[in-house]
Amino acid sequence: MNNSLIKEVLAQLGAGDIVPYLGPGVLRGVVDRQTGKPMPADSDSLILAMTGGQPMAPRLMYEFPRAAMHLENKKGRSYIERFLNETYGGDNWSASPFHAWLAGLNLPYVIDCNRDTLLQRCYADRKHTLVVGAARIAATPYRFDLYQFDDGQYRSISLNEVDTALPVLFKPLGTPLPKPSYVASDADFVDYITELMGGFAVPAWIKQLRKNKRYLFLGMRFNRDTERMVMSDLIHDAADPAGWVLIADPSAKERKVCERKNLHLIEADCSDLLDLACPTATQVA
Repeated sequence: MNNSLIKEVLAQLGAGDIVPYLGPGVLRGVVDRQTGKPMPADSDSLILAMTGGQPMAPRLMYEFPRAAMHLENKKGRSYIERFLNETYGGDNWSASPFHAWLAGLNLPYVIDCNRDTLLQRCYADRKHTLVVGAARIAATPYRFDLYQFDDGQYRSISLNEVDTALPVLFKPLGTPLPKPSYVASDADFVDYITELMGGFAVPAWIKQLRKNKRYLFLGMRFNRDTERMVMSDLIHDAADPAGWVLIADPSAKERKVCERKNLHLIEADCSDLLDLACPTATQVA
């Protein structure tokens, strides 16, 4: 592990020059306070949670969107939404030192590709803008919903009402809070990625904000096409080089992705970064 490089990245992160991009790995160690079971976050754990612990056929176990599409076809869209609401909608999950530390940096822009509410709850002490990804909606070409958090609650806002001075929390794959909305099944991702490529899934002021930004990928893996395609469009107009990826055991495919996207691969875990950033924290993320 290259501690000196991680410390250098942390220094730039604290200055607001880097955009954190969070994946399932940052939720490692978060558990249900009653049962002690870990929060399902990565593809396999989500599929098993959705099926009550029963593995699906190998072609469906390949990734969560495929498995979710199969069950959506059999049981309806409401089944997937209900599962995600029940999984992430409560406040029964243990606190995460990682999310508390990240929120304490007061960064202008964070991308959280998980569907939980831990970071939103850490942001409940400040005004902020929430951008939530949406899919398969006919009333508008846009694939996002906008909210402003103020006085202890979210309120829906239009593009014209956005206060561009506020910090932004972008949840591209959805969240149950304040209104459940998810990008989950294959059909969702086809629609969302299509509109992402067409420019309709990112608000205009975010397109300006993200120009020449560098990104720090934490808890993200790039072995699946879905994650790579979403990532590629969300970091459009990035700086050169585009940032850093922390993966302790990168695959050959992930090495190629980092090389192609001009991302510096650091063979370390997000927990290693938290150890250096906040040595006194109880490590659960």
